[in-house]
Amino acid sequence: MTPSDAKTWTSETVAGDLERAIHEHRLPPGTKLGEDELGEAYGISRTLVRAALQALSYRRLVELKRNRGAFVAQPTVAEAREVFEARALLEPRTAHSAAVRMTDAALDELRAHITAEHDALREGDTGRALFLSGQFHILIAQVADQRTIEAFVSELISRSSLIIALYWRRRAAMCESQAHHALIDAFEARDGVLAEELMKNHLLDLMASLDLRNLVPRPQSLREALGR
Repeated sequence: MTPSDAKTWTSETVAGDLERAIHEHRLPPGTKLGEDELGEAYGISRTLVRAALQALSYRRLVELKRNRGAFVAQPTVAEAREVFEARALLEPRTAHSAAVRMTDAALDELRAHITAEHDALREGDTGRALFLSGQFHILIAQVADQRTIEAFVSELISRSSLIIALYWRRRAAMCESQAHHALIDAFEARDGVLAEELMKNHLLDLMASLDLRNLVPRPQSLREALGR
């Protein structure tokens, strides 16, 4: 990173970059986010680093521990169940609303998103595929045109990324392709009842793919994880 690059970083853009790294599992749960190391990686002050970490703590992606520093959050088993129970309450009805409000342009966007997800898998970029899989669900909430619920879904997707990083046991946790394709078919037919049922089953399958005993290794350094 050159000095000119460093000037482009703000607390907001750093928070966004760290959030994506968390979603893509380049920063696994439990990773210590040292202020000095982050400041050096981005070429910014500790004040901006602290602001970025504070923003991520509001989204419950980072835990700020007194006298210990900041860490990527580690959801407990109880929290994992709560998150997926909340998703099971919200997302099926959201899928129903999205099907009713679906447009051809929105369908094209969802299809393009699935293509990008498949491209990432084919290239072996599991982290990017996981990120795109979560974004697919957020796009559905956007199509449903329910902004309050969209905000809740977005936060739940963020928490789900941490849960999957900690507890996944099979590739189904990445959202199996047939589930998303089936949803696309229901959206194309504007079949809200079918879309609602498919989303419900999809989330149940996703929950079943988690192994609450499984933990992932941490990266060797923040620079390595962030690619800086």
